[in-house]
Amino acid sequence: MTDDVESTEKLETPPGDSREQREVEAVMVAALSEQLGVELAPRRVEFDDGVRVELDAASDDLSVLVEVWAHQGAAKSGQRNKVLTDAFKLAFVGRELGGTRRLILLLSDDQAARKFRGGWPAAALRQSGIEIVVVELDDETRDRVRAAQARQYR
Repeated sequence: MTDDVESTEKLETPPGDSREQREVEAVMVAALSEQLGVELAPRRVEFDDGVRVELDAASDDLSVLVEVWAHQGAAKSGQRNKVLTDAFKLAFVGRELGGTRRLILLLSDDQAARKFRGGWPAAALRQSGIEIVVVELDDETRDRVRAAQARQYR
């Protein structure tokens, strides 16, 4: 050990790792895909001007565009801002593609969705044509997300 380090501890999973949330997002997308009867998968959209946008999920024909947030419990201010940034991305891609698109913010908890169902965020989402869809997770999956969130909390 070096002189300026008292001790170290190997961590199984880094505190900020979001592997569980990424895995749960895939479960959520599969549930939405089944619910809509449309195959959804992560997708990169590249526009003629070279701008590229990564979407959590979209249909092959880009008629359905989805951003996903696998979170349990009330959203904190920074988290709300992250979701609103995702919504802004959906609105941008939908507008750039033109035509009629279904823009979906996919969540997995009614409490987490509450911040986006009232006040100016709800009005802005409605005005932008973005809908909030909440899919139910089974208890085990919900507990995995909560455990990851507890580990990530700083």
